[in-house]
Amino acid sequence: MTFLENLWYGNINPHEKLLSGNSNFKHLLHLTGKNRDKLTDIFTKPQRETLEQYGEMYPYAEQAAFKYGFALNVRLIMKSVFIKSNKSE
Repeated sequence: MTFLENLWYGNINPHEKLLSGNSNFKHLLHLTGKNRDKLTDIFTKPQRETLEQYGEMYPYAEQAAFKYGFALNVRLIMKSVFIKSNKSE
């Protein structure tokens, strides 16, 4: 598997390194999980299904953000290479 494939399929998680030292993020992640568990326990079946639908949204949003960020970085790199090659001529 290539580096990009590993990154895409979640074998490499750069956000974990960025957020691992962030105590505020850890707290919010714990709180979110705890609150989700509480809601799951008290919700009816239709309400739980609705809650699960919110969770299904995140992979699509992450995928769109990844694609946008990757495309933006490629454009920046290409612009940088183009500027460098024009300076050397």
